[in-house]
Amino acid sequence: MTPVLPEREQAAVLWPSLTEAAEHVEKLTVSLPKPGQRSPEQRAEAAAAKDAARALRVQFLDAHVDAVYDRLTEDRSVSLRLAELVEAAAIAFPGLVPSDWQLASERSRPQADKEGHEIDQGIFLRAVLRSAVAGPHLLDAMLRPTPRALRLLPEFRRTGVVEMEAVRLERRDGAARLTMCRDDCLNAEDDQQVDDMETAVDLALLDPAVRVGLLRGGEMSHPRYRGKRVFSAGINLKNLSSGNISLVDFLLRRELGYIHKLVRGVLVDDPGRWHSPRVEKPWVAAVDGFAIGGGTQLLLVFDHVLAASDAYFSLPAAKEGIIPGVANFRFSRYAGPRLARQVILGGRRIWATEPDARLLADEIVEPHELDATIERALMRLDGDAVLANRRMLNLAEEPVDAFRAYMAEFALQQALRLYGEDVIDKVGRFGARPV
Repeated sequence: MTPVLPEREQAAVLWPSLTEAAEHVEKLTVSLPKPGQRSPEQRAEAAAAKDAARALRVQFLDAHVDAVYDRLTEDRSVSLRLAELVEAAAIAFPGLVPSDWQLASERSRPQADKEGHEIDQGIFLRAVLRSAVAGPHLLDAMLRPTPRALRLLPEFRRTGVVEMEAVRLERRDGAARLTMCRDDCLNAEDDQQVDDMETAVDLALLDPAVRVGLLRGGEMSHPRYRGKRVFSAGINLKNLSSGNISLVDFLLRRELGYIHKLVRGVLVDDPGRWHSPRVEKPWVAAVDGFAIGGGTQLLLVFDHVLAASDAYFSLPAAKEGIIPGVANFRFSRYAGPRLARQVILGGRRIWATEPDARLLADEIVEPHELDATIERALMRLDGDAVLANRRMLNLAEEPVDAFRAYMAEFALQQALRLYGEDVIDKVGRFGARPV
């Protein structure tokens, strides 16, 4: 059935071809062995069918993305987060993005045995984010507080403490102190960590008793770092190998959710906030041990970064075969294009004692001095003038439309990387290693 769109005549031509191609892909892949067990000829046949369907998806969305988005969001009167949007699209436009049952059937499969349905989500979300009409509306939807945070807000305002699986949040002396506490895996990131981090960031921004935020890693129980603080080991490669790192709920939600909220603030419906619809606050990050991958990506959005002198920074995503989030967009701003290429393309590790580390951290101190240095930094950033100036700096350094354009292409390119043969091979070998 052709969906009802304003450009009905054009849609009537494209849509039947697209649905027919999508049905062919589904029938073909069901008849073949799992992707990891296919012969070269079977792989080529499946790839050709998928490419044909994807070319039609791109063509359809190039012509109709605004009409599709308006139908899904009731002419932009409803704010749908990423997961809600792709779910609604799967129902309203069967074949445009994978259905819930297609995704559910692959959820327990290792990455090597998945069909790559998330690439179709990437095609769809790239088109939405590219649009000057739909894209800003989706960004705003992702800046709204999550339902989970709104449920927990009264408790946090009353007690000043929220304990979650991956993050502990405590309000003390006007500062929201977020402690990443995945002690067994060195704060490696996964879907749960993204959910907990966004909840914690929302709570810190929504609580009027909080004036400044701090992010730090907690003490580890991992055998190699027992009793020591660690900032972040980046993406959980074992989870990626086992198929438990998702494009929408992890890779895109992370960037468009809590990390973007660290930059822009949380969007609230409050007529009394006539001067700005978003609640923003300054943020400090403190690095113990190391900031690997996603850990270093995070530092690029903080207003003040501290690091212990024995710490290091790295972005090994190219070595792993994926894209390091929005680091490709932000890193050159801090470190310049040459160092950005050395770190992102060449995998260079930067130790806190190197001169180049001062491009990523504002202060580097001895480990035993870090606690006191953190408190001084929080006091310096606790001021109305700081808040106004950080807003203007972020506006000048990272224009919203430039960020949106980057995220549009990232949505597809990262989806393609997730299913690259080199990535599957690399994370498969990592997943087979003992802890």
